[in-house]
Amino acid sequence: MSDDVRMTAWVRGRVQGVGFRWFTRANALEIGGLVGFALNLDDGRVQVVAEGARENCHRLLAWLHSADTPGRVDGVTEIWATPRGGYEGFAIR
Repeated sequence: MSDDVRMTAWVRGRVQGVGFRWFTRANALEIGGLVGFALNLDDGRVQVVAEGARENCHRLLAWLHSADTPGRVDGVTEIWATPRGGYEGFAIR
């Protein structure tokens, strides 16, 4: 039984134009074992999709909620699912 998951998070606040996607990618790579992407949405939010070990996805989610992110995070909404695969690494889109 695999403990791999897919975590999709929508981050709202002042999260565009502040390096948020770059730092999210750097954090995912530092945690290790995560693939996915960070994407600016038209409504000002950033969507983060991460697939990997549940513990590593929780670590990335904790960082998204923390005060260590660039800009200002007003809230994070996430959903959990089974991994879909198809990612080569962690991309900025």
